Amino acid sequence: MAGLALLLISLHSCTSLAALTFSVTDFGAAGDGQRYDTKPIQAAIDACASSGGGRVLFPSGGSYLTGTLFLRSYVVLDVERGARILGGSREEDYPPDSAEWYVVLAKNAKGAGITGGGEINGQGEAFVVRSDARKNVMVSWNQTGSCLGDECRPRLIGFLDSKEVRVWDITLNQPAYWCLHLVRCDDAKIHDIAIYGDFNSPNNDGIDIEDSNNTIITRCHIDTGDDAICPKSSTGPVYNLTVTNCWIHTKSSAIKLGSASWFDFKKFLFDNITIFESHRGIGMQIRDGGNVSDIVFSNINISTRYYDPLWWGRAEPIYITTCPRDSSSKSGSISNILFKNISALSENGVFLSGSRDGILRNLTFKNVNLTYRRWTAYSGGLYDYRPGCQELVNHSTSGIMMEHIDGLNLENVSMKWFKNRTKDWVYPMQFKGSNVNKLSFHDWNSQIIGINGGVLM
Repeated sequence: MAGLALLLISLHSCTSLAALTFSVTDFGAAGDGQRYDTKPIQAAIDACASSGGGRVLFPSGGSYLTGTLFLRSYVVLDVERGARILGGSREEDYPPDSAEWYVVLAKNAKGAGITGGGEINGQGEAFVVRSDARKNVMVSWNQTGSCLGDECRPRLIGFLDSKEVRVWDITLNQPAYWCLHLVRCDDAKIHDIAIYGDFNSPNNDGIDIEDSNNTIITRCHIDTGDDAICPKSSTGPVYNLTVTNCWIHTKSSAIKLGSASWFDFKKFLFDNITIFESHRGIGMQIRDGGNVSDIVFSNINISTRYYDPLWWGRAEPIYITTCPRDSSSKSGSISNILFKNISALSENGVFLSGSRDGILRNLTFKNVNLTYRRWTAYSGGLYDYRPGCQELVNHSTSGIMMEHIDGLNLENVSMKWFKNRTKDWVYPMQFKGSNVNKLSFHDWNSQIIGINGGVLM
């Protein structure tokens, strides 16, 4: 409560926090999880906004079923511990425009936020047409043609064209599609939240930072089926993103730049992050001509493993790629990328793939320990260029695969292979000399480890 008071005081002049509290039950919300509370909740939000801002309280013990809620400037949803907001599962629960399919949506808002220790639940299980251990088949609301395929599902929370976004101390559970979506936002702070998505449902992204700048994400727990933290540049650049002290588990990429990448990504810091048994650790999928520069990954522990190839990723701890999405696209450049104090245990190697017109420049690996060991039964021997490019390509497995690089510095880099089930591993490093230039090695070593952990000479 003290944190909420400080936030409201800093955002908007107010003298009495009590006067700025609007309980949804006072506006007629039943909170029984059966009857829709959309109108009374929206009435509470609008009354709060009309009074200059404050908090809209969802009392503990209630389950508040709702269609889209429109969050206003200086209004903070305070979902108390033991309370939850339930997103409706019917298409009529959402606006006609699919761009507004969110359970909670703020547009052109300033100082809006969500907190309280409770839960916002998208009831994602209601959107599963057929459960499948490989990948669930999902509902599709694409009758209007405004969206494509099974991606026509509502997102959980969206902030569009907004400033001073604050989301903290909240659990975001079972999104039907993307979970937390920032679009063209500035000065967003996301901290101390937990995200849980269905591990077998596609497009359960954790946090998508689209065309948004000056974003801070810290102390977040993300356990979901698709990309966990995903900057995208669709209508403008993304810069000044800081992500720290997070724990991530996903069936796709834990951190992924792209694949929407029409504009530049610049000045990112990812620090003190644990990536646990994800399909891919750190990834860049630059496919649309945007450029990437000045990115730091530091103090990161990674474990990656194979999952079904229906999911993008082939257990790469680090995956950096740029190539044209299709014949109408162009490659972007990737330059000045630092990997420092990285430890990884993975079933596949590092994948560094530029393209003829999209060279990787000035990549530095410093104090990096890479350990390779197979423990799942999925087959290896595939390089994954998806989306577009070359798709899945049969290839021998190497510690680091490189192509189209101009400047790679390896300083204090160690590779270890466990002997068991690594017979298909061919080279510690693999590249074509004609398109890889300016390699620098300092304190680099590679060795095979026996089944019991001993070094084999």
